[in-house]
Amino acid sequence: MKALVTGGGGSLGGAIVKLLLSKGAEVSSFSRGDYPSLAKLGVECLSGDLKDKEAISAACRGCDTVFHVAAKVGMWGLYGDFLETNVNGTTNMLEAAKAAGVSRFVFTSSPSVVFAGGDVEGWDETAPYPAKFDSYYAETKARAEQLVLAANSPQFSTVALRPHLVWGPGHDHLVSGIVAKGRAGKIRRIGDFNKLIDTTYIDDAAMAHWLAAEKLSPASPCAGRAYFISQGDPRPNWDIINMILAAAGTGPAVNEVPYGPAYAAATAMETLWRLAGIKSEPPLTRFILQQLTTAHWFDISAARRDLGYAPGTTIEQGMKRLQEWFKSDL
Repeated sequence: MKALVTGGGGSLGGAIVKLLLSKGAEVSSFSRGDYPSLAKLGVECLSGDLKDKEAISAACRGCDTVFHVAAKVGMWGLYGDFLETNVNGTTNMLEAAKAAGVSRFVFTSSPSVVFAGGDVEGWDETAPYPAKFDSYYAETKARAEQLVLAANSPQFSTVALRPHLVWGPGHDHLVSGIVAKGRAGKIRRIGDFNKLIDTTYIDDAAMAHWLAAEKLSPASPCAGRAYFISQGDPRPNWDIINMILAAAGTGPAVNEVPYGPAYAAATAMETLWRLAGIKSEPPLTRFILQQLTTAHWFDISAARRDLGYAPGTTIEQGMKRLQEWFKSDL
């Protein structure tokens, strides 16, 4: 395999790069920054932006597989920024990959593409896209996913993966955010909500991408389809958060705020941030509040069946590795 990984310098992208190398693949990474650690592993590191069609075309040449992981992630910001990266950037990648003769295109999507508020319990891939999305991120990722799946053809096989809440050792968005707020004493439980959520250990998320690429062909059942990915082991939301805090050597979140005042605070913060033109995300948003008070776990039977996906790490094993990483990162 000669593979290109966009966003190879990120947490999940980097895990995919390392897994591909272990499988004997020749790997290039396309990212906005410089990552000497990847270059030391023998990765061809290419710097560029998803808006740069010429740079993307050059990166795709000679590749047979593209893992499109790069995206604008977050629950706050301007719609145009999400559109530019997640939708237009994916369009550019698809066009460049097809023009370069790439035969397999694996897209990193998100379960948020089907989330419309309320509890999500055991949903499978028949769940529709909502009529109204609750974030720019979810909306633009859904549009990008639809573009990827529609591009599937006998000459260009595509698949989309929806890993839920990827976590593990390293400086990732999820764990870093939880730990930073925990150490600052800024985490508050919302009422007595503690509903089940899915998570995905980073090594398993990377393996799902490898398996999808291995299986992907014009005749394979995964061509042109999307798949939920997780550990298949939903746990109470605050149990997971407190396990992450414990791995970092931080005490559990015990302080509680009633839902009503928390919602009012989130609304006020969002209004203030918009009026003031503040680009950073508010400490609390209605989206985050919703995520902390609803269930969101999925049926991964299709991924098991079509991709041969089977989580290889238990949550407890992953937390142990996370704890070891925190100790080594001091």
